[in-house]
Amino acid sequence: MSKGKVYLLPMLLQEEGWEAIPADMLKWIQQCDAFFVENEKTTRRYFKKIWKEMIIDNYVWQPIHKVEDAQIKAFTQLLKEGKNIGIVSEAGCAGIADPGQLLVAAAQQQGYTVKPYVGPSSILLSLMASGMNGQLFQFHGYLPIDAAERKKKIQALEADTKLTGCTQLFIETPYRNNQMLEALIQNCHPNTRICIGVDITGPTELIKTADINYWKNNKPELHKKSVIFLMGA
Repeated sequence: MSKGKVYLLPMLLQEEGWEAIPADMLKWIQQCDAFFVENEKTTRRYFKKIWKEMIIDNYVWQPIHKVEDAQIKAFTQLLKEGKNIGIVSEAGCAGIADPGQLLVAAAQQQGYTVKPYVGPSSILLSLMASGMNGQLFQFHGYLPIDAAERKKKIQALEADTKLTGCTQLFIETPYRNNQMLEALIQNCHPNTRICIGVDITGPTELIKTADINYWKNNKPELHKKSVIFLMGA
């Protein structure tokens, strides 16, 4: 029996962002026997748009909201049976800011082949378009919610950026984006650069870099939008 392989499959960031999806996506889907996905409903709908004839129920489907030992065991068992598994992340690029990385780690530990296919990652796309340091950067996920802790974290990131030139990337839940921008304005030096990436790959995409002075007087409406923040010296 041949050993199964793991395919890291691209996913849309925005419903209209099809130009960011590689042309070979159909071929990669057809090579899989099972799918471990962050959101089964959206992934099924996405696959059907690519491959209308796909019989969804012919495949094994597993959610990966929270990877636990039982799920890793099921994942590796399928690989042992020679099944090819596709991993799909709502972050667009599987394994990057994605819980599926734990499944990939299990596959690597047991010697299975992992085939990565690049998708539209807001982390990489915003960094590319920001004009900030692409040689040294860190993604921090979510910053603290508590105002005092958030202030402390923002100031620490700013100090590190000014010392090392490292670009700092972070996100916020969509309904707190405006509060995040306000926290940056209140706690950063006027000349610190902030890039705001909004609805990346969508028709309303905005990726703009400016200093705190600019953002203080030109606050965009970010409520309930997909946003990533970058900080540079």
